[in-house]
Amino acid sequence: MHQEYFEIDEWKIIERDFNPQHRLVSESIFSLGNEHMGLRGFFEEDYSGKSMLGTYLAGVYYPDPTKVGWWKNGYPEFFAKVINATNWAGIRIFLDDEAVDPATGSVSDFLVELDMKTGLLRREYSWCSPQGRRAKLRFERFLSMNQVELAVVRCDVQVLEGVEQVILEPYLDGGIVNQDSNYGDSFWQPLASGEKDGLIFLTNQTKKTQYRTTASFGLELRLDEVLVSPQSELKIEESFASRCLRYPVAAGQVLSLHKYVAVTTSRDHIPEAVESESLALCAEAVAAGCASLFEAHSRVWDEKWRESDVSIEGDPKAQQGIRYNIFQLQQTYAGRDSRLNIGPKGFTGEKYGGCTYWDTEAFCFPFYLYTNKDVALNLLMYRYQHLEAAKNNAKLLGLDGALYPMVTIDGRECHNEWEITFEEIHRNGAIAYAIYHYATYTGDYSYIDSYGIEVLCEIAKFWQSRSSFSQPKQAYVILGVTGPNEYENNVNNNWYTNMLARWCLQYAGQQIKRLSTENPELAKRWRDKLGLTDAVLERWQDVAERMYAPRDESLRIYLQQEGYLDKEQRLVSDLAEGDYPLHKNWSWDRILRSCYIKQADVLQGLYFFPHLVDQDEMRRSFDFYEPRTVHESSLSPSVYSIIASYCGYQDKAYELYLRTARLDLDNYNHDTDDGCHVTSMVGSWLAIVQGFAGLRFEGQQLSFNPYVPSQWQSYQFNFNYQNRAMTVRVDQRYFTLTLHQGEDLTVQVGKQGYRVSQTQALKLEL
Repeated sequence: MHQEYFEIDEWKIIERDFNPQHRLVSESIFSLGNEHMGLRGFFEEDYSGKSMLGTYLAGVYYPDPTKVGWWKNGYPEFFAKVINATNWAGIRIFLDDEAVDPATGSVSDFLVELDMKTGLLRREYSWCSPQGRRAKLRFERFLSMNQVELAVVRCDVQVLEGVEQVILEPYLDGGIVNQDSNYGDSFWQPLASGEKDGLIFLTNQTKKTQYRTTASFGLELRLDEVLVSPQSELKIEESFASRCLRYPVAAGQVLSLHKYVAVTTSRDHIPEAVESESLALCAEAVAAGCASLFEAHSRVWDEKWRESDVSIEGDPKAQQGIRYNIFQLQQTYAGRDSRLNIGPKGFTGEKYGGCTYWDTEAFCFPFYLYTNKDVALNLLMYRYQHLEAAKNNAKLLGLDGALYPMVTIDGRECHNEWEITFEEIHRNGAIAYAIYHYATYTGDYSYIDSYGIEVLCEIAKFWQSRSSFSQPKQAYVILGVTGPNEYENNVNNNWYTNMLARWCLQYAGQQIKRLSTENPELAKRWRDKLGLTDAVLERWQDVAERMYAPRDESLRIYLQQEGYLDKEQRLVSDLAEGDYPLHKNWSWDRILRSCYIKQADVLQGLYFFPHLVDQDEMRRSFDFYEPRTVHESSLSPSVYSIIASYCGYQDKAYELYLRTARLDLDNYNHDTDDGCHVTSMVGSWLAIVQGFAGLRFEGQQLSFNPYVPSQWQSYQFNFNYQNRAMTVRVDQRYFTLTLHQGEDLTVQVGKQGYRVSQTQALKLEL
């Protein structure tokens, strides 16, 4: 049973208990972002309790040197860090001469409310100082989804007792560090700070990577909603800039501050213009006013929710959980910038360095593809832009083609664990699968023809190079790998890896063949550029056809890898409570020798390629592997939930769905304090859309196999398919499919085909 810290509300996250011990978790949960920048839900005012002041700029990073006692050829030279940037949200508050600090004095009537519909964070509380001064404080903040370089912070101070003067000091603090790195070094070099035309600014530059950033702010001060001109004092230091405002306030009056913030970087502007662009944008924001900025911001959120909302009747906890997950996904990545991607913690914390993992293609991609294909296309472009770096990664290992990195921010591998960096090569296959997924689902092959064919073929070259022929087996094998189950290292013939390699080789060859038929001239240009002779293509086909697939005929299932059954076969039910999590309580040696599985491995392959087995073998695979899986990756439960739905195990599917729907809200793994599991949040959406609704596609055929969990009355979601806008609704009696826009189509529900048009929704009794 997990402690509930937040009230259940279908559109809001509400916290009423000021609990310093829970502060870091709350800061993670109340994080805001808009793809360009983000910050954790820390307090604007001084807070001397435990806090993590995280303010992040997407794509602005520092190459933290890799420090190991040994070095191997091809080892990454750095681990990229999306570094903590200037804190632009801060406002120091004084009641006469006492600084407001919720960790001192007493706090009452505490409330934090995140409105997910509009992306507005609101907080309020009453505070009594150690000397008896009393005030009511209210805060609001939003990061514009319309103009992503803008944010607004509002602070209201209502004097209650014992106060003659309120002092507000909004500031910019560039003297910040990352919690989990630095090693005593500073990542930032201060360049300039000051005041121009009433606006305060601070300009820094990252060391090594030379990213220049400017944060600036302008102010409005009102007393009971009337503009006032306070006493003002500037404080300008090397890495700090503020304006101190003093104004007399009588009991019952409200002093309100609007802080308009603009944050620009040299990723988007020439370095010499970063400062002037920030100041110009900030001036425009002040002139526009908060109401106008918020209205434009809210309209973007309205559109996002129209595209991607999932509504659930009968289970408010599940409804809140999935909306929170969608909210974090949409504010982490909006698809405007193909240079950006999705970090496992988004803008909610520093763990994983804000880098890109295979999580994007293997898990997040369908969410964006099914709701807005243009966003998904930019995710593919991100990988295309890193192709040369991926080719260099393979070259460093003495291999042909391209090996996409396990962890990256600029295309170069920057993961610092040997068994991941060099062995977990299955990530290459997820990138190829995303290309296939996009083309097949949208029916649009233009990306493949112009860009993707090169990615597919360089990946195929890698797999052919990485495979070797086994004389005893008379088959091609792939040795010394780590599959998705990272509780196994340096294994031979991981089934998932081998099957992905086989599929990649076949699919690349198929696309060359398709292009040769549809556009022979373009196909010739690609073949000439990539050196794709007939002999090369025949070799790919031979390797694919003779790729070894470990299997046990007595169990009639594919084996995770060679030798898996040599391990002592125990179940998760055999573990003691004190064993969890294994990675914290067992030695690594003990984990590697055990049969326990961290996350979906064989089942990850069956999720990608369900056609490889019939339903009986799907069930046998689930029945064998799930009881051995400890789900100690946040990515794991959703895949098992989807496969459970395929197998007809509805109760098990729902049980596993719950592990991903509220993973962070309920702090399921006791690790939300260092950030939310953003890339795994998509699992709750996948479990409903691909699991409960059974949405699948084979070629040009869209199919469903729907049911409703017994705990719900209904669920509904919107999606797009091949230029069609559609809605699925499933309740305890009916499956309804509505076509809002686009041409008629035939869909399969269960084993039966049905025609759907805009004039007639498809409504079937379950």
